[in-house]
Amino acid sequence: PSALVDAKPAATSGKAYGPFRVKSDSVVELVDAVDENSPAQFRAMIAAHPGLKTIEMVECPGSEDDDANLALARMIRAKGLETHVPATGSIRSGGVELFLAGVRRSADKGAEIGVHSWADSDGLQATDYPAADPVHRPYLSFYADMGMQPDTARAFYDFTNTAAPFDGLHVM
Repeated sequence: PSALVDAKPAATSGKAYGPFRVKSDSVVELVDAVDENSPAQFRAMIAAHPGLKTIEMVECPGSEDDDANLALARMIRAKGLETHVPATGSIRSGGVELFLAGVRRSADKGAEIGVHSWADSDGLQATDYPAADPVHRPYLSFYADMGMQPDTARAFYDFTNTAAPFDGLHVM
């Protein structure tokens, strides 16, 4: 599962839907971690604001629920939203999957993008499992669904899991 990594408080305004704050008719800010409620909150937000086009990723320290995070990411892709990390923005851990879900992705110079290995409830990290273990499949399938070729998906996944341990962070 993803981890919450060094959360920074984010100041923003607008109608709140869990970790999202509607900024304008076309822009929503992501300002907090994803949890099991985030997919339903996203659906409610899209229903109330169908003209949203861009998620500005101000502060996303990760997720408290990997399944919800991957479901939310697929919803972002299905809605055709773009993702953008501003110069002062920070995405870490599961926030990177949300960024990758954008149909068009961009980040300003100075944006923080951080990765690390996941760990399961027993404390085992991704590298504790053989490469062919089915435990890796949800992530590899997700990266392929986001448009990565299989070799690129595997290389990115392996990088994220070896760049830093679960309790660490590698800023790209």
